[in-house]
Amino acid sequence: MKVVGVVKTLIGLGVVTGAAIVIWPDQADQFWPGAGERGLEWRAQLPKSVAQHLPAVKSNATAKNAEPRQAEGGRPGAGGPAARPPVPVNTEMATRGPIPFRIDAVGTVQPIATIALKTRIDAQVEKIFVPDGSNVKAGDVLVKLDSRQIEAQIKQTEATIAKDLAAVEQSPRDVARLEDLLSKGSGTQLNLDTARTQLASGRAQLSADQAVLENQRVQLSWYTLSAPINGRLGTFSSKAGNIIRAGDNTATGTLATIVQTAPIYVSFSVPQAVLADLRAAIAAGTAQAVATPQGSSKSSTGKVAFIDNAVDQATGSVNVRAVFENMDDFLWAGQLCNVRVTVRVDQDVVSIPRTATQAGQIGNYVYVIDNGVARVRNIKVQRFQDGRDIITEGLKGDEMLVTDGALQLIDGGRVNIKKAETEKGAI
Repeated sequence: MKVVGVVKTLIGLGVVTGAAIVIWPDQADQFWPGAGERGLEWRAQLPKSVAQHLPAVKSNATAKNAEPRQAEGGRPGAGGPAARPPVPVNTEMATRGPIPFRIDAVGTVQPIATIALKTRIDAQVEKIFVPDGSNVKAGDVLVKLDSRQIEAQIKQTEATIAKDLAAVEQSPRDVARLEDLLSKGSGTQLNLDTARTQLASGRAQLSADQAVLENQRVQLSWYTLSAPINGRLGTFSSKAGNIIRAGDNTATGTLATIVQTAPIYVSFSVPQAVLADLRAAIAAGTAQAVATPQGSSKSSTGKVAFIDNAVDQATGSVNVRAVFENMDDFLWAGQLCNVRVTVRVDQDVVSIPRTATQAGQIGNYVYVIDNGVARVRNIKVQRFQDGRDIITEGLKGDEMLVTDGALQLIDGGRVNIKKAETEKGAI
């Protein structure tokens, strides 16, 4: 019984509220936006004998709407959407077809290899063979240091080795002569053993001096600085005549820097949501990357080389590197680029201009034009690309959509098409 009483009370309140909205539409708008217009529509459906006894509407805006309007289907007196004046709109067709799945990011050009040219010994710069900023190849001589001291040491060691060779050549003859004398009873065993010891000692000394010579020749190679890789040379910090020292960690400690420019990397980050798609594209060999330096209208095409082994937990993104041949030095180390990675091409996909998509409390929707009338259609957007939304539900791809003027529309409202763009193909 209590439930029945509550229901009756609620019904009574609803009736009273509806009556109040019809009687005082101006005041109803203050408590419930839009209720005044609904009250005017109900008022317009009342018999004239009843409506003439209702209080006049004070608001100019709502009073205008309170006049009897032509309803949908031509029935006078109703205030439905069809009674509103046509809303001027621009339209564009939804399209269906193949669309590339792309990822856009901002990347930085990074050399694959960077070599700091340093000295291993203390020496004076004798000559620099190439100018600053030159393109060099692996093995090109870049700098010659003063090597006169080490060359003199090498000559001294070579003379010592010649002396060792002479001693080693003499010792076997002494051993043979003493062995002959001992066999005839003229020599002693002591003298023979001493000669054999001198022979072994001479051979050991020869090996030691040859090792010293090899070491000195290695040191001599340090006085000629060559390019270990192909790349572009930076600026020399020291010129001919300057003294450079090994282990110098200051700015002058590095003679110059060589960066590899061909091929070259472009490093960028992508959200982890596309990680699976990107890995599949790399495995299939279809992950194409296009890099456009900021401020340039030209682009370079390469391929995604690898993905970092961990996702950054702070940003939810993963670092990716694409490799470019860059034979013309179009990409420059340290340069910022707009990177576009084509992961795959999705077939038979519906897309619409971004301006057609509206957002509401129940999600995204569009206005579809049907015989001059705008109809609300709920949609699901998968992603946004190149100014268009990719649609997974709600559209077939042949609908005419409102792209401008949607804020003035309601479901079922009439439209006046100002501009229709129908020749919109797939991206």
